Amino acid sequence: MTFGILGSGSWGTAIAKILTDNGNTIYWWNRSEAHIKYIKERHHNPQYLPGAHLDVSKLKLSTNPAEVITNSDCIVVVIPSAFADNALRGLDRNIFAGKKIISAIKGILPESNLLLNEYLSEAFGVELKNYFAVLGPCHAEEVAAEKLSYLTFSGIDKLATHDIASRFKTDYLNTVENDDIYGVQYAAVLKNIYAIGSGIAHGLDYGDNFLSVFIANCADEMAGFLKKAGIKNVEVGHTELRGTAEDHRANNYAASVYLGDLLVTCYSLHSRNRAFGNMIGKGYSVKAAQLEMSMVAEGYNASKCMHQINQKIKADMPIATTVFQILWEHLPAAEGFNRIEENLV
Repeated sequence: MTFGILGSGSWGTAIAKILTDNGNTIYWWNRSEAHIKYIKERHHNPQYLPGAHLDVSKLKLSTNPAEVITNSDCIVVVIPSAFADNALRGLDRNIFAGKKIISAIKGILPESNLLLNEYLSEAFGVELKNYFAVLGPCHAEEVAAEKLSYLTFSGIDKLATHDIASRFKTDYLNTVENDDIYGVQYAAVLKNIYAIGSGIAHGLDYGDNFLSVFIANCADEMAGFLKKAGIKNVEVGHTELRGTAEDHRANNYAASVYLGDLLVTCYSLHSRNRAFGNMIGKGYSVKAAQLEMSMVAEGYNASKCMHQINQKIKADMPIATTVFQILWEHLPAAEGFNRIEENLV
């Protein structure tokens, strides 16, 4: 199986390291000829994760996304959700025919309020059986440092999901598998919104005691949305064994890809969404915080997308709604968190 990677930011670089460390030759799209030249000469990405050594003998770098897709059996899409439509627009509608697509995007495409699988289905006719999602908790910086991390792979074709997951497993990366494609993607979108909220709280000088209660309520709110949206695996503490002892327990929302990813994104200093929220809490405008950040905070656009999606779902989401109002409707952060305080249990 030959892999292609669309996206060369922190997470794209981390995935390139994982796959090449496992001996896979990969095609990798990078917009910049200068960056490609630098990677070939210096064996690391000049802009992202400069400490991550890359085996360039296994890299086939290109500024042409169509070339990467055409030469790959399995394409990892790791473009920030805000730029995915623009990056893929103009490609031949049949270019993904016969390919497996792995989404490493943790957001919703803001132009259409669609998850990547929904967008690819509409624009390129990609069937859900050929679509897989890979999610954390897994900060790119810790992968670069080879600190033990976990990735969850979701797909409705269990054999293909297992095959793909096995290509990523290393001494520093464990893999988990499930078939909850919509659940893991929505959870990844929501945790970024809540991480911005966590950062805002920190910027407003709330302490750890408050944050623990805040995040616990975020987890409950997230599970409530997912249940209302018809997603399975909402039970917490349900741990039936599947098959042999080597199998993982049945996934629920206390599992790593749901609660674990929420916790690390809300607490970690590596979290760009938390950092973005922290600036908002300290009084930065949204524009000023965006200019200060060198990377995209997915939760910003996601807060508006999920607010609009929830107009149909009608889940009770006071925390996510307040974060949206702070970011998009100019609600003062302190006033917003006074409201949130009244809803926490």
